[in-house]
Amino acid sequence: MITAKARAVDGPDKSFRAAEIKRRDLDSHDVLIEIKYAGICHSDIHTAHGEWGPVNYPLVPGHEIAGIVTEVGAEVTKYKVGDRVGVGCMVDSCGECVNCRKGEEQYCLKGNVPTYAGVDKYGEPTQGGYSTHIVVTEDFVVRIPDSIELDAAAPLLCAGITTYSPLNHWGAGPGKKVAVVGMGGLGHMAVKIAAAMGAEVTVLSQTLSKKEDGLQFGADHYYATSDAETFKKLAGTFDLIINTVSAKIDMDAYFSLLTLDGTLVNVGAPAEPLSVNVFSLIGHRRSFAGSMIGGIRETQEMLDFCAEHNIAPKIEVISADQIDEAYKRVLASDVKYRFVIDIDTM
Repeated sequence: MITAKARAVDGPDKSFRAAEIKRRDLDSHDVLIEIKYAGICHSDIHTAHGEWGPVNYPLVPGHEIAGIVTEVGAEVTKYKVGDRVGVGCMVDSCGECVNCRKGEEQYCLKGNVPTYAGVDKYGEPTQGGYSTHIVVTEDFVVRIPDSIELDAAAPLLCAGITTYSPLNHWGAGPGKKVAVVGMGGLGHMAVKIAAAMGAEVTVLSQTLSKKEDGLQFGADHYYATSDAETFKKLAGTFDLIINTVSAKIDMDAYFSLLTLDGTLVNVGAPAEPLSVNVFSLIGHRRSFAGSMIGGIRETQEMLDFCAEHNIAPKIEVISADQIDEAYKRVLASDVKYRFVIDIDTM
């Protein structure tokens, strides 16, 4: 067994502490990765706080992982020692169901194995990227292009693919009007990616405090949702709305912004249920959809797209001892726009 240093939390109201965790010995198709950077995702916070259901503590979160391959199993063909690689929100799936065979492992019918707070095929709890090392089967590792710095690459493994996948699936591009709800870690990536795809991009944020950033990231328009006139002015405008907010909002108000056959896709995952009036949908044949991350193939496609278009998240690098402070700041919307842990500080 391989011993890794980590930061773990022992309960929903507990602070992070230094810990040691065990990583399995490498099987024939496994890759050992020395983690260099790990992004902090709102999902980490929801899970650590027990907001999405029971958690098997102690927990080591982190599914935005960037690092270097330091050892490979005997039959590994995709990677070699020294490669720059990433690991996202899942580390395995059944590989046999119709969705896995389509390259949509995130929708594995038997359930994919999440990078943390899951159980792997060996019956062991999975622990995430707030640690110095991780062992992952090669099929769930992606290659980080040389032009993307490792610290900036980390958030792409969740925030990047979570926004790229629905934009790609629903055809964001030239001639399409796309709105992004929220200008946080997910939202700022959605703006950058949608703009690079060629769509006309509008940001819908509570206030105009981040307008300058939004326009710099590629948005064509920026509106405050706290202003009731916004919903009147933009009624029936958008082909696609990406809702990145992990909180309860007035869904019917946002549905009114969709054009005929428009779609609102939720990628934010609030802990509480959302209320929907069906008449907000049926009047203009509108759709309300959800989207998770992408499959491994699409995640690699996203990384290559970001490298080609010089897209990277705006990050703030922190030490391992600042995780609790970072969580508080995320909840207070006091980050521009993604915290990334320097794992060398462990």
